[in-house]
Amino acid sequence: MICLGIEATAHTFGAAVVTGKKEVLSDVRDLYVTEKGGMIPSEVARHHESVKDRVVREAIEKAGVNKIDLVSYSRGPGLGGGILKIGLEKAKEIAKDLNIPIIGVNHCIAHLTSGGLFTDVKDPVYVYVSGANTQIIALEGGKFRIFGETLDIGMGNALDKFGRDIGLGFPSGPIIEKLALDGNYVDLSYSVKGMDLSFSGIITQAINLSKKGIKKEDLCYSLQENIFAMLTEVSERAMAHCGKKEVLLIGGVGANKRLVTMLDVMCQERGGKSFVVPLKYAGDQAVMIAWQGILEWNAGRRKDNLEVKPYERTDGVDVFW
Repeated sequence: MICLGIEATAHTFGAAVVTGKKEVLSDVRDLYVTEKGGMIPSEVARHHESVKDRVVREAIEKAGVNKIDLVSYSRGPGLGGGILKIGLEKAKEIAKDLNIPIIGVNHCIAHLTSGGLFTDVKDPVYVYVSGANTQIIALEGGKFRIFGETLDIGMGNALDKFGRDIGLGFPSGPIIEKLALDGNYVDLSYSVKGMDLSFSGIITQAINLSKKGIKKEDLCYSLQENIFAMLTEVSERAMAHCGKKEVLLIGGVGANKRLVTMLDVMCQERGGKSFVVPLKYAGDQAVMIAWQGILEWNAGRRKDNLEVKPYERTDGVDVFW
């Protein structure tokens, strides 16, 4: 089985070719970036329209295969403004040209299952932190159950909002991580509500302190320390509740070395083990979309309504593979 995956849920338009033997034959991406400001859906859509043909062509050429068996695309969740449909329409075009089947897969679940492609993880608590998503997840009873999540804004978007307001540009996460290395702690709020998290208050507080002259480095350091500690706290409670010994960190924010360290220390103290999807695949990309397509196709899935689902939740999908 050889699958072409197409990713277009947010800032990245990507295409990749993956085999059922876990071979990544190609992985091509084009990321929408700005020097200031955040993601404007209409501009992201224009970007994706302008690069989609080249990205897919390069992915197929670099794969160097004579035949592709399946096309899978991200059906959601994702940004509005027609962004998801750009990926769907390109996938339909390829499927028609090559006369091969097409299925849509859930972007968030593809992040989760990519752990099995890139690591030796077996049955973890998933710590999923990306732009729009912050969720603590575990597979229980045939579904990926959400044991804790953000009550307002996703961690990645929260960091980008802070970065945008203090002039760091987009994406802000890597810049915040770098500035934090030279910072000292200042008091910021800490908001854990049961198993859920809230980031809007601490972001507003940090932005207001910046306007009062507090150094960017200090705010970046303190912001990271608090929100990562919040996430680690609820992750540990999920491990205890589910009786699991593994944590898998996935999503774009998983590239942050400080967050990786916090989770690793917590797992070691519990006698468990932490895994991280490799940095190259921590963010949005089409490799995971192709792999999820392979998993579902091999498990017998054949029908697809060929639609996008911008608000599809992780716990709303039956795990049959």
